[in-house]
Amino acid sequence: MKHVTIADKSLLIGDAVADVLVRYATLLGKMNSADNVIIRSIGIDGEEVEANYLLNSGTVMMTESTRSTLPEPDNADAQSYMEDRLQHYEDYSFPDPDTFGAN
Repeated sequence: MKHVTIADKSLLIGDAVADVLVRYATLLGKMNSADNVIIRSIGIDGEEVEANYLLNSGTVMMTESTRSTLPEPDNADAQSYMEDRLQHYEDYSFPDPDTFGAN
């Protein structure tokens, strides 16, 4: 489990989805794009919540390890979505800036 801290809020999520979340947020920042992802998280009170993460070029977020023994919330759907988006962008070829406007 990892703590994800964003906008003065800290939630627990699974290691794998936390890592993909940071990678996806990084990509969106580089692309000057935005998206939102709903991730099942554990709040400070130990209750499971659904957190809607807005990711854009202004996102300030960090993850840190924990020693939590709580079971990780199931985020297979959110993780799969972000991995798909990462793959889509990694396969995308940006146009060569030298060819803009070339006739």
